Amino acid sequence: MLYWFLKALTYLPLPILYCFGDFLFVVTFYIVRWRRDIAESNLKRSFPEKNDREIHAIMRRFYRRLGVVLAETLWCARADNATMSKRIGIENPEIIKPYTDNGKSVLLMAAHYSNWEWLIFAASTHLDVPAVAVYKPIRNASLDRFIREMRTHPGSTLIAYKDFAREIVRRRKQVQAYALVADQTPLSKDDKHWSLFLHQETAFFVGTDKLAKLIKAPVFFVSTHRVKRGYYMIRLEPLTGPSGDDNTNIIENYVRLLERDIMRSPEDWLWVHKKWKYPRSPSEPLFGVSSEIASKKS
Repeated sequence: MLYWFLKALTYLPLPILYCFGDFLFVVTFYIVRWRRDIAESNLKRSFPEKNDREIHAIMRRFYRRLGVVLAETLWCARADNATMSKRIGIENPEIIKPYTDNGKSVLLMAAHYSNWEWLIFAASTHLDVPAVAVYKPIRNASLDRFIREMRTHPGSTLIAYKDFAREIVRRRKQVQAYALVADQTPLSKDDKHWSLFLHQETAFFVGTDKLAKLIKAPVFFVSTHRVKRGYYMIRLEPLTGPSGDDNTNIIENYVRLLERDIMRSPEDWLWVHKKWKYPRSPSEPLFGVSSEIASKKS
C-alpha cells in the first residue's frame, strides 16, 4: 500500500509536491512532533554555545527543509537525466579525469546533507564514467522497493552496502564512480573510527579507506549546497593524495569537511537520526583532538 501511495505521488508536479512537503512540515513539527526530542537533543549537544531560541530556529528550518527534500525525492523518481542535469550540477567534474583517464575508479563520500538523494543523478549526468550508488536496505520492504527504483536510472546502478567490498574488488578493472553516504553510525560490535565531531565523541564507519588503498582509488568528499529551491551545486574535494594509496587518514578528513559544512548550514543535516548511540571504549583511539586531551578522555 505504501509503495503505491508513494508511486502515485510521483505523478504530481513539483510545485504541488512542495505544498505537500510544507504540509508535512506542519504536521511533523507542530502536531505530531516527530522525533523532535532526538533533533533537539542532538542540536543542543552539537551547539552548546547556542541558546534555546537559536536551537529552536535551526530545528524549525531543518524540519521545513526535510519536507522540501521529500518533495524533491518524490519528483525525481520520474525525472529524466536531461532534466536532472539542470537541477543539480558539479562545479569541478574535471577533478576526477586524471584518474579515470588512467583507468582508476573513484570513491565519492557524501552525507545526509542538503539533498543527498540527488547525488546519484549528478554523478551519472556530469561525470564521464558510470555511477554506482552504494545503499543500505531499508527495513520497510515497500519503502525499500520505492527508494531502489527511484535511485536506479540510465547511467547508474546500485550495490548493497554488505556487497560493496566484494563488488569493488570484482570490478576493479572497470572504471566507475562509487557514491556512498558515509555518516551513518556503525553497530557497536563493528570496527569504527572515533572522532571528536560537533563537540562529541562520534563513531564512523571504516572500510572505505581500506578499499580505496586496496584498489588505489582516489576518494573525494561531496560538498553540496543549495543554490535555490530545487537547484543544487556539488563541489568535489580530495580526501586522499594523488596516488590514492598513501597514508592519509581518509575518514578523519571526511569528518572534518562534513563538520565544516554542517557549521555553515546546520539545518541541512539530518538531525533526526540517532548518531550518538553508545560511548567509546577507553581502548579505542580518538581522533580530531590533541593527544593530551584524548588521554584525559580515556
